[in-house]
Amino acid sequence: MNQSSETTNQPDEEKPPLLQRLKNLIRPTPKTTEDMVAIVEAASENEVIDEDAKRIIAGALEVSEMHVRDIMIPRTQMVVLKAEDSLENNLQTIIDSAHSRYPVVGENIDEILGVLLAKDLLPLLFKNSLLAQQVETSSKIDNNLINDKNFILDLIRPTVFVPDSKRLNILLKQFREDRNHMALVINEYGTLAGLVTIEDVLEEIVGEIEDEHDVEDKHIRKLSQLNYIVNALTPIAKFNEYFDARFPDEDFSTIGGIVINKFGHLPQRNEYTSIDGFTFHVTRADNRRLHSLRMSVKSVDSTPDHSSDED
Repeated sequence: MNQSSETTNQPDEEKPPLLQRLKNLIRPTPKTTEDMVAIVEAASENEVIDEDAKRIIAGALEVSEMHVRDIMIPRTQMVVLKAEDSLENNLQTIIDSAHSRYPVVGENIDEILGVLLAKDLLPLLFKNSLLAQQVETSSKIDNNLINDKNFILDLIRPTVFVPDSKRLNILLKQFREDRNHMALVINEYGTLAGLVTIEDVLEEIVGEIEDEHDVEDKHIRKLSQLNYIVNALTPIAKFNEYFDARFPDEDFSTIGGIVINKFGHLPQRNEYTSIDGFTFHVTRADNRRLHSLRMSVKSVDSTPDHSSDED
């Protein structure tokens, strides 16, 4: 009898407490990403989590919904090395752009031969340094090493290609498993669309990642001679001074205000517009404000020389 009674009462004991069931009716378990974002927003408003934690959680949720095409660097903005160029010319490109990885191309940008890590050049530079010392003590110089245009082919690593439709969370997992930091992006027609790095994916989660080169100026970061990352909160006066521009600051105080006004609405990621010779691509925005922009200028002649500031 006791066993029968216990068996009969067991289903009731497995039910959640009445208070918990009432809470579930009022606040059901989240079933979509939007539900989770709403919970995170509420937790932030109630000061359960701080703004940084909110941004990281929301970013991680958004990444699972985003594709490579949403954050990739377009092919027109890629900094590449040419296999046929000399060591001196390629070194100048590396110094100007200050990246750590570069796609290496053949006759044109669609002929991707591999990826060069800037650090892989160090042994070659050391060898050339010894060669320079030899110049001072001997007349027997190996000119082939100085003028060799095929040196880069011995240093490049295999290229990783990913489709532009690949989800970012899957790409991040692939980066981690393969211990790779860069991939070339191809579109549905099999042609080169751009490139993406692990840093691009992580910045969608934690925000802009600044390195030692970004300490001097948190508003403007130079990517190459023609391309920059610009914080939307950059004061117009600072932007004008840096780029010798003439944007008015009577109605707006930040460059983000100028860009939003040009759009006529709060832009979303990957929207772009041109203003007075500057092209602004939205790289990060939410439903409340604009965060960061990738900006390109028309020509080298219109860019400022801040080489002394970077030293």
